[in-house]
Amino acid sequence: MGDHVHVRLSQGLGVSEEGELVEYSRCRCGATWTKTYEVTGGEPDRPDW
Repeated sequence: MGDHVHVRLSQGLGVSEEGELVEYSRCRCGATWTKTYEVTGGEPDRPDW
């Protein structure tokens, strides 16, 4: 049989208590990952409607 290759399937996004963006992923085999992105800047983007 061949080697297993993890395929990351997105499970959603969230915001940490520190205001960072958190991405949750998993593989069909049960492995999970959490990736955190530091958000820089002040105010959130707003649409120009």
